[in-house]
Amino acid sequence: METVVETLHMNKGAGETSYAMNSFVQRKIISLTNQATEKAIMEILCSKRRPITKMGIADLGCSSGPNALRVISEIVEAINATSSLLNHQAPKELMFYMNDLFTNDFNNIFASLPSFHKKIRQQKSNYNNGNIGSNCFVSAVPGSFYGRLFPTKSLHFVHSSSSLHWLSQVPCGLEDERGRGLNKGKLYISKSSPNCVLEAYLQQFQNNFSQFLESRSQEMINGGLMVLSFMGRKSKDPTSANCCYQWELLANALMTMVSEGLVKEEDVDSFNAPYYAPCFEELKIEIEKEGSFMVNSYETYEVDWDDGMELQSDDNDLLGRKMSSGERVAKTIRAVVESMLESHFGSHIMDDLFQRYAKLVEDHLSKTRTKYINLVISLVKRQ
Repeated sequence: METVVETLHMNKGAGETSYAMNSFVQRKIISLTNQATEKAIMEILCSKRRPITKMGIADLGCSSGPNALRVISEIVEAINATSSLLNHQAPKELMFYMNDLFTNDFNNIFASLPSFHKKIRQQKSNYNNGNIGSNCFVSAVPGSFYGRLFPTKSLHFVHSSSSLHWLSQVPCGLEDERGRGLNKGKLYISKSSPNCVLEAYLQQFQNNFSQFLESRSQEMINGGLMVLSFMGRKSKDPTSANCCYQWELLANALMTMVSEGLVKEEDVDSFNAPYYAPCFEELKIEIEKEGSFMVNSYETYEVDWDDGMELQSDDNDLLGRKMSSGERVAKTIRAVVESMLESHFGSHIMDDLFQRYAKLVEDHLSKTRTKYINLVISLVKRQ
């Protein structure tokens, strides 16, 4: 059986169904962290008695496409702006570590580095200040962020967006003694899920988030900060529509294929998404239990399923037809989850599945505007 590490990756390349071409919602979500990131950079640069000469910065779950380098470009801009404002010497060297799983399309990032460095040089020229002169060193660090990735006390700042809702594995205990799926006809937590399924998902998230905090506590300097942004929920109810309904509609699309004999029902029953959308109370419990970090700030944002897609320059399909909201949402979801679904159900059903999904999404959005809930939390490493 393939693991999440082997099967979970965003769609590679720059084609029609690639993550690079269908990550506008994620770009919108990244923009929601800008204020927290700028505040964190200000606190880091103000907190040291002596200027920081070398600054370690990690982007965890960086994925690929334009969003990856956009994040570190904005961090560089925040460092330069803060240094100029404070009339402080900027760190001479910025060490950027781009992290994702081994199957990530790192080559896509590397191909964009020349234009990134050109943009950084242009940013420097905007400041008539001899204090702005950081050299940027960018490297890839493949591996799971639920374990150690970096040397002890090597990081000043950690950023992660749209990643921590992914679990390291499918939760245990989702099958009966005969190996049959307990969450029948569903891909994730649902209103019809038995309590044991809800409990199994929560337990897996607690284990993973605790592992994440413990690993970062060893890698970060005292007083270092993290800005973490991921899908979550406002309600304590893990079956609330804001965190589940995109999976519900995808399961419904698969079940229509089951009814037509195109997919086996037991294949649907046996698929469980390695995903969990927590509420703040669940995060706070694990943060306090682990003990290495304090909550610096916390915000929740509502994000439309097709938010940010107005940024697309070409909103037509291959036939030149204007795409519906449902089709745009389906392309975004496909770019994220296709690798896992393809591994389980086979590549031959993907086009049909996401055409059906697009229609279900379009029908749903015509009746109600269900939104994603994005959590943005800033944590400071205890002294």
